[in-house]
Amino acid sequence: MFKKFSSEEISGQNQVKASVQRKIRQSIAEEYPGLEPVLEDLLPKKSPLIVAKCQNHLNLVLVNNVPLFFNIRDGPYMPTLRLLHQYPDIMKKLRVDRGAIKFVLAGANIMCPGLTSPGGALDDEVLEETPVAIMAEGKQHALAIGFTKMSAKDIKTINKGIGVDNMHYLNDGLWKVP
Repeated sequence: MFKKFSSEEISGQNQVKASVQRKIRQSIAEEYPGLEPVLEDLLPKKSPLIVAKCQNHLNLVLVNNVPLFFNIRDGPYMPTLRLLHQYPDIMKKLRVDRGAIKFVLAGANIMCPGLTSPGGALDDEVLEETPVAIMAEGKQHALAIGFTKMSAKDIKTINKGIGVDNMHYLNDGLWKVP
């Protein structure tokens, strides 16, 4: 998704009205209840909240010119990896085995066998179309953020095809945006 992303792809930025800002804050608070104590620090009511519109129906939520969240086509908001590294427990986690790491870091989608093999791990509560953090076997921080294409139970039983769409990964274009 962000493989060749750069700041030139932003087609428009606008400071959102207070009502839109409240709506964004509310949907983020509902999606990530773990952020509730620090939400005021992340998205302060007094500082301007800017939504940058990009190609492919992508929206970036910026505070002080720092991208904190993104969403596609009014879908759920997903934190950037920098934010996820600061608050690692806000998202459900799936773990890939060592063999999948280089492919995920190249932008490949996460295949079911990479999650079900001995090094992988699934959270059975993860449903279809849920934003998740992709962890790596033996690593402390998330290496990607994805959007599940099937539930964890289906990933285990079917064990074929794409299990998670890779949305944002380490060293992609969004990671390199200052």
